[in-house]
Amino acid sequence: MKILILKKIKVYSSRFPKEDEDDEEDGEEDSEKIEPRKLAELAKPCFEYFKEFLKSFTQCIHISKLENHIIFGLDSYADTAKYIGYIWSLLIIVNSTHENARLSAEPSFNGSILDVKGENSLDINLLKLMGPAIKLISKKDVRKLIRGLRNG
Repeated sequence: MKILILKKIKVYSSRFPKEDEDDEEDGEEDSEKIEPRKLAELAKPCFEYFKEFLKSFTQCIHISKLENHIIFGLDSYADTAKYIGYIWSLLIIVNSTHENARLSAEPSFNGSILDVKGENSLDINLLKLMGPAIKLISKKDVRKLIRGLRNG
């Protein structure tokens, strides 16, 4: 994954899966858990604000390339067939609604496997997104949600 500014200046670059993953981080994850009930109470009044923000966010994105291939399999043949059918139905919807999307999936009946390969290119106009982002952050309920997420 690469994040570029003006299609030339590299801001962030990462390769999945990472080769140098450490097991030291497992102990740190248990210390900061967010209570789901508290999170739901804070998020409930914010849904309308996030809906407006997502509408304006979709207008700021231009997808120039969306090519992905999924190899999916489970231990049970019946479960593999059932879930690959769900995946195919979702891919048909995405492929038919967007002209630059070329998504595909294939089943694997040789045990549990999830392999994803792809190349995606998105252009995001951040200047058009600044107004809706400021409008979103100016809402009191959204600021409470952010504080709740930060404080745990």
